[in-house]
Amino acid sequence: MNADFAPALEHALRPALPGLLKLDALSRLSGGASQETWSFDAICKDEVVPLILRRSPGGQPRVTGETSTSVPLETEAIAIEASRAAGVKAPHVRYVLQERDGVGQGYVMDRLRGESIARKILRDKEFDAIRPHLARQCGEIAARIHAVTLTPELRKVLQVVDGRAQLNRYRTIYDTYDYPHPVFEMAFKWLEPRMASAKRQTLVHGDFRHGNLLISPEGVEAALDWELVHIGDPLEDLGWICTNSWRFGMQEKVVGGFGDLADLLAGYEAAGGVHVSEEEARTWIVYGSLKWGIMCMSMYQGFVRDHSVERAAIGRRSSETEVDLINLIIRGKI
Repeated sequence: MNADFAPALEHALRPALPGLLKLDALSRLSGGASQETWSFDAICKDEVVPLILRRSPGGQPRVTGETSTSVPLETEAIAIEASRAAGVKAPHVRYVLQERDGVGQGYVMDRLRGESIARKILRDKEFDAIRPHLARQCGEIAARIHAVTLTPELRKVLQVVDGRAQLNRYRTIYDTYDYPHPVFEMAFKWLEPRMASAKRQTLVHGDFRHGNLLISPEGVEAALDWELVHIGDPLEDLGWICTNSWRFGMQEKVVGGFGDLADLLAGYEAAGGVHVSEEEARTWIVYGSLKWGIMCMSMYQGFVRDHSVERAAIGRRSSETEVDLINLIIRGKI
């Protein structure tokens, strides 16, 4: 093992994993932009249990600002388990770390089979057979997320962030930079009347997109990365997975670069979701493009401070979202 918290983690997991003998093969994975992700095996008396530890950097509390919708890791765990109980494909949370454990903030969940790297899913032959079915499966998963009962426990720990609040949040961020983008101004004006009120409020994953889905040659295995989970307009999830930035170069396939919008919406409705029109979806795709454009602006502001090459590479992509917004709003092209 190569982590100083390993003995404390093993001790913490003993009540949750009967017959636990030791932890093995603990290694940090490269994925995860905001949190640490560790893979390991729990060697138990009668079985080997593959697990993932999702932990805040260094185990320290997640720092969130007024404009952030990130939730604490323990809240992620609550939302994941509530969703899994409602039939959503998500990893089983085995244990939520406590302060007394001495490991930091985080939780341990099952390690499932599958791949989350978009390039592999969109191009490797092993995914050829399942690729045409992924959009419908994503619609089904989204419908089940949005059908999760909003219990008093969920309402207590989750923010309510509707469309108008979302738009106002990003308008505030945009105005702070004092760096006018006429196309973004146009998008704000176009969206304001269309996002004035939601038809309903549900549980929303918040980052439901290609890259946060675990996919095997048999299909979508789980929705991952629930750190932006909240209560809001369910159309947010449907629009975000269709945003051009998450098609990874396969623009003609609206849903994640692998599928068609009609299949996503058909799967959504078949699994119990309401009927969603293409125009309703387009509104939230416009929002997704604007949101990502402003996030790219934020990356550029970070580059100005620290000259990070990574921030510069992402920051320049705000221009790509301007092209997307022109196509969506003026040409009506999804």
